[in-house]
Amino acid sequence: MEGIKIKDRFDLAIVGCGPAGLSAAVNAAIRKKKVGIFGTDFCSPKLHHAPHIDNYLGLHSITGEELRQRFLHHVKSLGLQILELKVSGVYPETAGFTLQARDVFYQAQTVILATGVSAVQPIEGEADYLGRGVSYCATCDGPLYQGKKVIVLAYNREGLEEANFLAEIASQVILVDRVKKDQAQGIKLHPNIKTVQGKPMGIIGDMWATGVALEDQSITADGIFIIRDAVLPDQLVPGLQVSNTGIIVDRHCATNLPGVFAAGDCTGAPYQLSKAVGEGQVAALSAVKYLDDLKHKA
Repeated sequence: MEGIKIKDRFDLAIVGCGPAGLSAAVNAAIRKKKVGIFGTDFCSPKLHHAPHIDNYLGLHSITGEELRQRFLHHVKSLGLQILELKVSGVYPETAGFTLQARDVFYQAQTVILATGVSAVQPIEGEADYLGRGVSYCATCDGPLYQGKKVIVLAYNREGLEEANFLAEIASQVILVDRVKKDQAQGIKLHPNIKTVQGKPMGIIGDMWATGVALEDQSITADGIFIIRDAVLPDQLVPGLQVSNTGIIVDRHCATNLPGVFAAGDCTGAPYQLSKAVGEGQVAALSAVKYLDDLKHKA
């Protein structure tokens, strides 16, 4: 990806800050690797909501929130920081990978995916038209639609912000608002935005996406932007092999893509804390070995 400005470079980038991601970060940091952790403003809500945990060896009868705080304290004690950024794309490069978080770019020699399980299901045709009129990033692809009509499917606050950004570029923005009221507080929509209610059912088009089918109507546009909290793993990393249960990995937590590893719930059942933490360690040690092998080949 030529011509982009790289904000920082890491030996290892970890996408996700749940138990698997934090375990991977701790183990990689102990091995003296420069680690970048990409997460949210609230790491591991699933653990936070657990009233008590009885099957984590040596720490029985502990609340999920107490254990979550211990995990975060351990990470911070090693001087690691969590970047509160949603990664929208991981792209293989000659010297590793470029990670995109809206309009900010990072590079890493190796990547661990610890994205957890997403309840998000793509709407019909979404994956087929991705890159052919469907985009997940308005900041990246918005300029392509200068003076054109676009649709924004907004599932979170960021979606409303991206709609406002696009309203400065496009001739018209049709906003399909799926945002909870508490998330939308304080946001004033641009006059160039027309709000439409309805549940998105699928993307319509031929060779190129031409619109969105809602429950009771269809709307057309030149481009479609889908902004939600999660991006499915195989759409996050082009070419990544997944099954109907999760990302496909071997015993070393390696995926089909050299330099890309995965750990935790995103690799499938059982969805257990101990399994996530253990896979985080395995993925980190495998990534460290991958980095050391690269150094010896140089």
